[in-house]
Amino acid sequence: MSDLGDFLRTRRAAADPRRAGFPDDGRTRRVPGLRREELAQLAHVSVDYVVRLEQGRTNRVSRTVLDALADALQLAADERDYLFTLADVAPARQDAAPEVAGRLQQLLDGMPDIPAMVLHRRMDVLAWNSAASALLTDFGALPAPERNLIRLTFLDPAFRALYGDWERSAQECVAVLRMEAGRTPHDRALASLVGELSVKDLDFRTWWATHQVRGPRQLVKTYHHPVAGTLTLDVQQFTVDTHPDQLLVAYTATDDASREGLRFLLLSAQALPSDHLPAR
Repeated sequence: MSDLGDFLRTRRAAADPRRAGFPDDGRTRRVPGLRREELAQLAHVSVDYVVRLEQGRTNRVSRTVLDALADALQLAADERDYLFTLADVAPARQDAAPEVAGRLQQLLDGMPDIPAMVLHRRMDVLAWNSAASALLTDFGALPAPERNLIRLTFLDPAFRALYGDWERSAQECVAVLRMEAGRTPHDRALASLVGELSVKDLDFRTWWATHQVRGPRQLVKTYHHPVAGTLTLDVQQFTVDTHPDQLLVAYTATDDASREGLRFLLLSAQALPSDHLPAR
C-alpha cells in the first residue's frame, strides 16, 4: 500500500460522518469514520476510484480531486499540504488576505533598535516596527494596497531616492517577483501588480521580459537617508515556519558609521510627536 493510500485510509477512518452530513441511519458501521461510498459521494468520484487510491493502484491524481478529497475528509491545513505532497501535486495558492500572527508583531515591536518587517511572498508589507518606518517610509500612512516594496521601489520617488544603487536593487526586485510568478501563476493579486508596473514603468517592463529569477537571500544594501546620511546595511531574510508565504526581514548595520547613523535616525524618530507614529 502506498503512503498516499495509507494516509487516505486513516483519514477516512478518523472523519466524523455526522459532520460530513451523514446522520446515523441505523446501519452498523464495521469501521469508524466514513464508508468508502460516503467518501466517494462527497468527493464526486467513484467508489472504485477510492478503492484504487487506498490500495495504491492509482498514482495520477488531479489537483481538483485532491481538493475534493481534502474537503470531504475535513483535513486541517497541515494535513491538506501533506496530502498534496504525497500526491506530488502543488496545491493551488489562495488569494485570501494574509494575516500576521500577533506574536510576530510583538517580536517586531520587541526589536526597537533593528528595522524589521514581515513581507508576503509578493513583497507586500504585512507588519513593521517603528524603526522600519523611520528607515524606509511611514507604512502606516499608506493605503494597504500600496504597501508593497516592489511597487514603492518603482513608483515612489522618495523611496526610490533612498537606494545607493537603485538599478541593481530594482532588478533584484523584478527577479524576485518573476520567481514568485513562476511558482504561483494563478495569483491574481500578483498579476495585477505586474500589470500596473508594466504599464507605469518602462524599466520594469524591460527587465520583466528578460525572465531573470532570484529567490530570497542575504543582501547588503546602501541607503542615502535624508536624516541619517549614508547607511550600509545587511538585509537578513527568514522564512516564518508557521506561514511559509511570509518572510521576516531585518536590517543591521555593517560598520561603525552606519551604526551611528542608524542610532541617530532612531533617536530622531523617537523625538517625533505621537500622532506621527505609523498607524496599525
